[in-house]
Amino acid sequence: MNITLLNALIYLCKQVAKCQHGLAVVVLCSCIFNNVHAVVSSDMLLHIVEQCTNTSSADYCNKCLAPQATAMCPGNATCRATSEIWQETPDFVAMRDIKMCGCPAHFVHGLVLPKSRVSGVEDAKRPEAIWQFAWDMATERMPQHEIALAVNPRTRRSQNQLHVHLVRLKPEFQGKNLEGVTVHTQNLTKVWELAAGLAHANAMQDYGVLVTSSNKGGYLIVLTAQSPEVLFTQAYCNR
Repeated sequence: MNITLLNALIYLCKQVAKCQHGLAVVVLCSCIFNNVHAVVSSDMLLHIVEQCTNTSSADYCNKCLAPQATAMCPGNATCRATSEIWQETPDFVAMRDIKMCGCPAHFVHGLVLPKSRVSGVEDAKRPEAIWQFAWDMATERMPQHEIALAVNPRTRRSQNQLHVHLVRLKPEFQGKNLEGVTVHTQNLTKVWELAAGLAHANAMQDYGVLVTSSNKGGYLIVLTAQSPEVLFTQAYCNR
């Protein structure tokens, strides 16, 4: 395929993606040789983890549908059309959520994802170490009493790659111990294990997880059948 036509097709696909709300794009296209491949909306974060973190990889600008601005790829370089990687380790990636686009500078909404394929809260491969990494990333951007780490239930998420939201608690919840299905922990080494035990004890088949600091010391783990991101956090800014 002619490289000019190839780039034109990729640019057109990105324009379609830009018009959608958030990362929930029905179909995103990438053209490789003479075939057209699709990345469905629920796999977009997985695509970013696998194709967009390493800007020096071969054919980066053609393979990544949301390239980092630093890669200087041709086409649309707006916030919504690009990825912003905050930090990367051999196991995890911290990045900007698209909800930050167009928001004031003080607004924070990040994501932490494993590099391996892990579907979500229900996946037995979910890594315990993701919580400490996510907390460390959050402390670089907000005071500890404001931090909320949230993973949505399987039935309340739009992406099928595990991701922890790094956001601020709503003001009415800051500095308070939340009530409901909760458990305290002194560290973040067994959040999934504690959450699973709590869910089993309360007959919760599908649940989301919220982690905050506790005014008793350590951390508070909260389980909810609804989206903890929606219930407890400042997920969106006031533009």
